[in-house]
Order: sequence, then structure tokens, then C-alpha cells
Amino acid sequence: MSLNEIYLILGTSILIFVAVDLLWTTIWVDGGGGPLSRRMGKTCWYILRKLSSKKLNLLRLAGPLVLSLTLITWIILLWVGWTIVFSADADSILLTPDKTPVTTWVEKIYYVGFTLFTLGIGDYIPQKGVWQLVTTIATGSGMLFITLSVSYVVSVLSGVVQKRSFAKNVTGQGESWVSVVRQSWNGQDYHSVDFLLKDLSSQLSMLTQQHKAYPILHYYHTEKNSESSAVALAILDEALTVYEFGVEEEYKPNRVWLKEARSSVDDYLDTLHKVFFKPAVNTPPPIDLNSLRDAGMPLKSNAELNIAVSNLMKRRERLLGLVKADAQQWPEEDKRIGGQ
Repeated sequence: MSLNEIYLILGTSILIFVAVDLLWTTIWVDGGGGPLSRRMGKTCWYILRKLSSKKLNLLRLAGPLVLSLTLITWIILLWVGWTIVFSADADSILLTPDKTPVTTWVEKIYYVGFTLFTLGIGDYIPQKGVWQLVTTIATGSGMLFITLSVSYVVSVLSGVVQKRSFAKNVTGQGESWVSVVRQSWNGQDYHSVDFLLKDLSSQLSMLTQQHKAYPILHYYHTEKNSESSAVALAILDEALTVYEFGVEEEYKPNRVWLKEARSSVDDYLDTLHKVFFKPAVNTPPPIDLNSLRDAGMPLKSNAELNIAVSNLMKRRERLLGLVKADAQQWPEEDKRIGGQ
């Protein structure tokens, strides 16, 4: 096998690899990210978690860093791949004035760069025939890369906003499930939370689909618990557990929206569990209804609730695992009777 054939095979292989990773990551909704971008995200997150401390929280850089490195890697591989392909023929690129072949790697890199990211320049031209066609394909791949990359960045940033908006909508009701349940009591029943459950279910379902389409969302970390979707999910699901198993039947929120909210949490946990976290080896603190019961709310006994919660052990371990994977603390219960 000649050196030219090796260049052609190597360059083509690189281009196929970057094309697969690019398309897999940007347009395959259920793909979970391409093999390169997925491993890059996990590696960056692992390194930054090791380097982070209370004084220097580097995790907030994880999302932007992973996104930037992914785009830069795609650019470099695309550029390198096409440069090697054009190097398979010594006469593939010609100087314009005298049409002598380009011989240096710098000139070939220069030509490929302008071909990919502009409409080319007049200093160099491709050899007539097949290399004109190859140049056209290279230009098209550059335009496709730019279009998909811009769309990808916009979609990811939109998902980050959605992620933090969901978190704020939950934590705005309280920083623990105790506060959320207390806020939803109107003196007669818990129907005050009905529309909130419906809205949160819709937001969480959309966020789940965004996580499937753009796994890089996992790595957009915030230092504020109030903006962490993992913490918000733990608060919401603990409140749902109390509504479902701790509230007397006639005072419960709308059962349809309660079930829908529960289902949305299930889908979100299933999606992130596949790629982002493992269940915790221990369980979260037990749910204690005494503070709310002392406030006059019609709740079942702790013993009755604990029987139901014992069947939710794996679910609660997954929630705690998600919170820990996001480098956050489990939301502490606010046991003050008189509100916030």
C-alpha cells in the first residue's frame, strides 16, 4: 500500500468519525451524544470534580468547557481529515499564477481552512477533475458544520435556561418539601398546588426530552441550590410522596395531576440514570410529618407514611444519587412551624 493510499484511508476515516459524532450529537434526539463528545463530557466533569473545592468551585465551568471543547475538537478533526485527504495526491492543490502543485503542509492546511469556513480564496485552486468535486464536498461539510454547531449551541443554552427555570419554580415555593407542603395548604385542602403540579409536570417533561437530545445539559452546574434541577426534583418528589401517602384522602391534590407529576419525575430519573448518575448507597433522611401535623394539617401518622415510603427506597436512593452527582446537598427540612 502506497503512502498516498494511506493518507486517503486515514483522512476519510477521520472525516467519517467526526461526521458520525457531529450528527449523532446534534440531530439524534435519543442518541445520548456521540461517542467522542459523550466521553469528553464525562472526562471533563470527573477532572473538575477532583479539582474543585469549597473555595474554588470549578464545576460551574464544566458546561461551557465541555461545549467549547466539543466544538473545537470537531473543527480540528474536520480540518485535519480534509488536509490529509488532499495530501493523498501531490497535485491536488495548485498555485493560481503558474499552477504549480502546493508542496508544504502549511499551504495545504491554509487552503483547507479557507475552503471549509469561507468560499475559498484566489491564491490556490484545486486540480481539475475529481479534486474540484472534493473541494465542493469539503466546502459543503464546512457549511453543514457551522449550521449544526450554531443550532446546537442555541438549543443547549435554551435547555440550560429551561433547567434553571424549572428549579426556580420549585424552590420558589420553599427550600424543602416541608415548605412546599406547608405553602400548598389553604386551610381546607391541598388543591392550591393543583395548577403548579400541572405546570411543573409539563416543564419537567420538556426538560427530560432536552436532556435526551443534549446530554451536555448534565454538566451545566450551578452553585446555588435554588437553581439546581437535581435539588428541585428531590424537593418535588418528596412533596409528591407526602401528598400521595401522607395526606388524608379527602384533602389530597388533584389525583390526575399528582399522577402526571409523579410520572414526569420517573421519566426524568430514568433518562439521567442511564448516563449521568448511580443510586446512592444510603437513603435520604426519613420523612417526618410532625412539624406539619403540629401546625394543624390533616396528615396520617408517621408509621403509616413509613410503610409506604419503605417501598420507595430505591427511588429515594436514585434521587439522592442524582443530587450527589450534581455536587449538591440534599435539601434540609425546614421544621419551623411559622413559614419561611
